[in-house]
Amino acid sequence: MRLNKMISHNTHYSRREADELIKAGHVKVDGNVVQDLAIQVSFKNKIELGGKALFEKHGYSVIVYHKQKGELVSKKDDRGRKTIYDTLPSKFAHYLSVGRLDFASEGLLLLCDSPSVVSALMHSDLERVYYVKINGQVTPAMEKAMQEGLSVADARKGGHAKSEIYSMDFAPFVGYRIIKNAPTFSTIKVVINEGQNRELRRFFGYFDVEVMDLKRVSYGKIDLGMLKPGKHRFFTGSEYAALRDYLEYLKKEQGNDQ
Repeated sequence: MRLNKMISHNTHYSRREADELIKAGHVKVDGNVVQDLAIQVSFKNKIELGGKALFEKHGYSVIVYHKQKGELVSKKDDRGRKTIYDTLPSKFAHYLSVGRLDFASEGLLLLCDSPSVVSALMHSDLERVYYVKINGQVTPAMEKAMQEGLSVADARKGGHAKSEIYSMDFAPFVGYRIIKNAPTFSTIKVVINEGQNRELRRFFGYFDVEVMDLKRVSYGKIDLGMLKPGKHRFFTGSEYAALRDYLEYLKKEQGNDQ
């Protein structure tokens, strides 16, 4: 991407302000002062602003995408349905998604060009926050299952019709808050730290209620914020730093287990 865009994505400066910094000679790329506003850079370059590194060289990039309802998290669909890659610019065609949101769900989706980073995040216990709307009331039995967990022999209700997953163990929710509770429909803020296949739809399906709306608003320390549906943004410098620290933590934990 253009250098001014890289700076604006990773600092509080606007692109116009970044242009002024570049023209004034305050920016270095790989050790050299650059004043060409058209220069293209990537996260593999060492970029310095005022003598300080813009971000640590990490060799990968991550984007936050606001998935829309009616999009598949898939490279292509044999039925011709729209996928997230139809919306995203073509330069992200090789990026992999960190888990999935189903066709009818929306919200925060992370994509990265490093398979190892994607795998680490997918299998992590980072907290995921969702807003869930169901067509019924939150019952005491539901709340007990949220608090204590649940093992279900037949968890097909809420799953995809062709899914081969029948049984499912639901861990206790990390947290939840009932925003509205009524016989017609209820809204709940849910925090979980795993991402099984259609987990929340199956959980509520067990209690014979349907998830009408499901929106993920955060994944670990990454928030959807004001990002509009169908739009994306790159990680900020602080988000890359948090991810780097987390990946280092995982390495140490794996080392301790051996």
